[in-house]
Amino acid sequence: MSILIDQNTQVLIQGITGTVGSFQARIMRDSGTRVVAGVTPGKGGAEVHGIPVYDLIEEAAVRHRIDAVLSFVPARSALDAALEVIDAGIPLLVLTAEGVPDQDMVKLVRYAAINGTTVVGPDTPGLVSPGKCKLGVHPNRVLKPGPVGVLSKSGALSYEVCKALTEQGIGQSTIVGIGGGPLWGLSQQAVLRLFQQDPETKAVVLLGEVGGTMEQEAAAYIEAEMDKPVVALIVGRAAPAGSRMGHAGAIIEGEEGTAASKIEALRKAGAWIAHRPSEIPLLLRRLGV
Repeated sequence: MSILIDQNTQVLIQGITGTVGSFQARIMRDSGTRVVAGVTPGKGGAEVHGIPVYDLIEEAAVRHRIDAVLSFVPARSALDAALEVIDAGIPLLVLTAEGVPDQDMVKLVRYAAINGTTVVGPDTPGLVSPGKCKLGVHPNRVLKPGPVGVLSKSGALSYEVCKALTEQGIGQSTIVGIGGGPLWGLSQQAVLRLFQQDPETKAVVLLGEVGGTMEQEAAAYIEAEMDKPVVALIVGRAAPAGSRMGHAGAIIEGEEGTAASKIEALRKAGAWIAHRPSEIPLLLRRLGV
């Protein structure tokens, strides 16, 4: 089994009748993901690519087993939509919305933790286990089943790295985009723990960026708990202090948020450091992957 999802995962899409939701629903279904239902308030009774649409999560949950929800709900409505998922007892929520208010994320993450729902995101491309299940927007053409777990804050960077791996014949077990922050559901450390426990994952690629201390916390876990090799790439090495590099969480405030401090922490923890995506397959080969 891959982490969080596998070939038996049954998925519901929130916002399935929108342009993005409809487009991604077809791609997910065609790639083998078991998309069993969608929800858009006011569109109950419709179908999207043969997938039944409901007005409410609770209506869909009566008729289908739902293991995970992929949400394409806009940021302004993301909290209410997420609370509906959590109240239905669904164990996994992938939140793609960018710009969810911080106060909404605080409420959402706390309520999810109390009720046992794992939240990935916000501002995430999702997660995918190639050949098994896809909850997000990763392009299938750059993916290949295999033994390397990929963990990233940046969707675009994870696509580039997966492409480099696939072109060198190195497949991926699961790719997890935790999102751009500044507040997250699932952290890097939590994903590393899942990869450490996953028998299908033989090595991990950690893709980080400037801002915050999450990579330092990940480094502490790598040093204390992990026996699987980790290759790390931290982007934003030339970013000046106080700058923001695209993501809401990528703001350098003090020395701990710099690329240099993160690289040094990961190196001391035993991670192998790459300076560009093309180096990652070479390092993995050197590690015997």
